[in-house]
Amino acid sequence: MDGRGDRFEHHMTASDAVLWDIEKDPVLRSTITAVAMMDRSPDWDRFVARLDRASRLIPRLRQRVIVPPLRVGPPRWVVDPSFDLSYHVRRVRAPEPADLRAVLDLAQPLSMEAFDRARPLWEFTLVEGLTDGRAALVQKLHHSLTDGVGGIELALMMLDESREVDDDGPLPSPPPADPSSASAVFTQAAMETGGELARRAFGFPGAMLRTATALGRRPFDGLGRVREVGGSIARLMTPVSEPASPTMRGRGLARRFDTLEVGLKDLKDAAHVAGGTLNDAFLAAVVGGVTRYHDAHGAALEQLRITMPINVRRAGDTMGGNRFAPARFAVPADVVDPAERMRRLGVLAHQWQEEPALAYTDAIASVLDRLPVSVTTGVFGGMLKNIDLVCTNVPGVPYPTYLAGAELERQYAFAPPSGAAVSVALLSHVGHACIGVVVDTAAVPDDDVLLRCLVAGFDEVLGLAGHQARRTS
Repeated sequence: MDGRGDRFEHHMTASDAVLWDIEKDPVLRSTITAVAMMDRSPDWDRFVARLDRASRLIPRLRQRVIVPPLRVGPPRWVVDPSFDLSYHVRRVRAPEPADLRAVLDLAQPLSMEAFDRARPLWEFTLVEGLTDGRAALVQKLHHSLTDGVGGIELALMMLDESREVDDDGPLPSPPPADPSSASAVFTQAAMETGGELARRAFGFPGAMLRTATALGRRPFDGLGRVREVGGSIARLMTPVSEPASPTMRGRGLARRFDTLEVGLKDLKDAAHVAGGTLNDAFLAAVVGGVTRYHDAHGAALEQLRITMPINVRRAGDTMGGNRFAPARFAVPADVVDPAERMRRLGVLAHQWQEEPALAYTDAIASVLDRLPVSVTTGVFGGMLKNIDLVCTNVPGVPYPTYLAGAELERQYAFAPPSGAAVSVALLSHVGHACIGVVVDTAAVPDDDVLLRCLVAGFDEVLGLAGHQARRTS
């Protein structure tokens, strides 16, 4: 387990700060929850020692958030001088019937409990006593810590590639405490903000000159590009007045977790039949399942509004924080043929991956972060609360991994709906496509019906290659 503490910023990026701010509205809470199913209970002492070591090598695990007075700069990450590992690592016995469903029932309320903002923003709960001696680990992280891809990087720093490993050696020293007094934070934030403004000010004349020169040489091309970018930003930011779904319209604070599983190769085979990608097949299966859910309620559904996080993380980016752009777009829900549905959804998804606005998400977030928190929350509420569906696909670990002697057999991610009715996340794990489903029960009171429909949607897509899905919860 190598230390990579230099890959963490000391302050939140604008995108992370916006995720922090909009929790003024709990419906928009951006907690990431994951559930790892293990073949046995990890050795408790080794488990705690591994997390202690990780917290010393990964600064973010010992840092809390401080907002500078007068908000002269972005929120800052500072080492918690009162860090208590026992608060963040819990151990419980599984309730009956001691299966995956019992674990999910434990995880649901945890996912909607707000973090203590005076502490680091993560909690791990080991659930022991499952059937056949198995165990589970419920992992809860605030989205401002990292995104899904960054979360996999973090996890790999805590895991081993074999069940028995040599002693890790002496514990490294914990990260040094930061000056966290109000005056120190204010001064440091003001200096950094001033330096950033100066850099922008000095760079502005040159940028204006380059823009003017380009417009002078090819004015119509330049103006066309400005219109193209402006239109793309408008598509990214335009509020949504109401859900497209005629049935999934309520929004509340209760969440229900469910899971299903398909073979990763099976889903890729189905995608290949239709000339698509794994993500195209995933989208086609989920949209087909949600359409079936509406059919079961006798409701006609023409389209769905989807949020799909697009990964913009590049090699060398810091491990912490978020590197994704939230694309929002409408997709047709009335395409009966699964291969044709896959092709049409794939075209739409790929078009959004090329949207010019994605290159400006940091700049947009910087503007939103400077607005009053209530205004920023209102803007994002208008963008997200009437979305029908969140779909995200995160590449996981392709080889067996172990935690304190226990093998991680499955890993399910439960992405926050953040105002949507349903969130569906695919996390690949050692040849399996582990799919976590989160429903807002005010929008979907009969999640069991939805799960049956989603399984049917995956079966329909997998059937293109002669395969089948499996419900696991």
